[in-house]
Amino acid sequence: MTERVLIKDLAASPDGPVTVAGWVETVRDQKKVQFVVLRDESGAVQLVNPRTVDEEGVVVADEPATTISALSQGSFVVATGELKHDERVKLGGIEIKLATLTVETASIPETPIAADSGIDKRMDWRFLDLREPKNNLIFRIQTTFEHALREYWVDNDFIEIHTPKLMASASESRAELFEVGYFDTTAYLAQSPQFFKQMAQPAGFGKVFEIGPAFRADPSFTSRHATEFTSVDAEISWIDSHEDVMSMHEDLIVAGFQAVKDKYGDKIKELFDVEVTVPSKPFPRIPLAEAKRIVAERGYEVPRHDDDMDPEGERQISAYVKETYGHEFVFLTDYASSIRPFYHKRHDDDASLTNSYDLIFNGVEISTGAQREHRIDVLEAQARDKGLEPEELDFYLEFFRYGVPPHGGFGMGLARVLMLMLHLSNLRETTYLFRGPTRLLP
Repeated sequence: MTERVLIKDLAASPDGPVTVAGWVETVRDQKKVQFVVLRDESGAVQLVNPRTVDEEGVVVADEPATTISALSQGSFVVATGELKHDERVKLGGIEIKLATLTVETASIPETPIAADSGIDKRMDWRFLDLREPKNNLIFRIQTTFEHALREYWVDNDFIEIHTPKLMASASESRAELFEVGYFDTTAYLAQSPQFFKQMAQPAGFGKVFEIGPAFRADPSFTSRHATEFTSVDAEISWIDSHEDVMSMHEDLIVAGFQAVKDKYGDKIKELFDVEVTVPSKPFPRIPLAEAKRIVAERGYEVPRHDDDMDPEGERQISAYVKETYGHEFVFLTDYASSIRPFYHKRHDDDASLTNSYDLIFNGVEISTGAQREHRIDVLEAQARDKGLEPEELDFYLEFFRYGVPPHGGFGMGLARVLMLMLHLSNLRETTYLFRGPTRLLP
């Protein structure tokens, strides 16, 4: 068989014999000519088959006409024929005059989802949903974004680590943990690689990163939560404050967005009607208390049941930053120690505040970062403040008894970043196979 050519490469190919393969998207079975739109993983092309007519004007039932007449949408076929460039052809200015058409696998004619199907129905049939060009593009964007992050890290002497997802004890607290049977004991699925990232600091790794799964036993049914998600994490030694972490974080974001814009900016504009904006540095930084005052002046009072910013507050502060600075990102800094983990370093002059931040993008929090506390006596005291017994954390606290440099890092939800980049309303769209409280299939 002639080597298969990807449809995206046909425009640059010379006229002549060609073989393509893909899924049948549409069929127009007319009396004098048949048209098939074929789509592979790279694009779509029109196949043309002029019908054979005998001397009496009767259409002859020959091949590939008979095969085309019986085609169902979604069938996977291999086609050979003559490639021809013709600017009159609306679909890419090229078409293929068919010689042969072979059905490798036929599709059931009745498709279980349609363009207007709800998201839960589409998730049931995700392998069909992902054939849509828009959905296919999401994961090409994801690949480019991740590659750009890795390129930044590698170029800046980071070490990639792969941390275990089975843990003997809680990674941060016993809340939102999945328990799993582990031989004759109980293990926990890791909420984050936090402790293991920090272990790399006394090991002398200096700068580490990981892109991997994380698990939260969170029964939320919102458009931005999942029980299993991909976490983007980094940790660096020899920092002065969380400012060093934020600087690295914004460098990463810029690198990722620039790569996506360069490779897919035009396609994103075409399919999503979204202009990818590469953010300028530095990103705006606003202490949380000041952010709450700004939001209040805009007419919204953040509920005072805790010291965090709620979702509406995040939307309001993002709107303010967009209006004031023309920026889609904002670091909210100086969170209260009462709502931060015990390992976040507290202000030297105010123990009620931490050297930490949340990164807000287009009105939604996508990341938490901080300088970590590296002094063992302070760590133990802060753990007790949170109601944790140091004995339960002994494997973690051991790191800090053998010399740990000042360090910090962040964890970021990959699907949220992509969702907000493309102005989508649900991270199910940017998750290959979503897992939530009521979904374990497909």
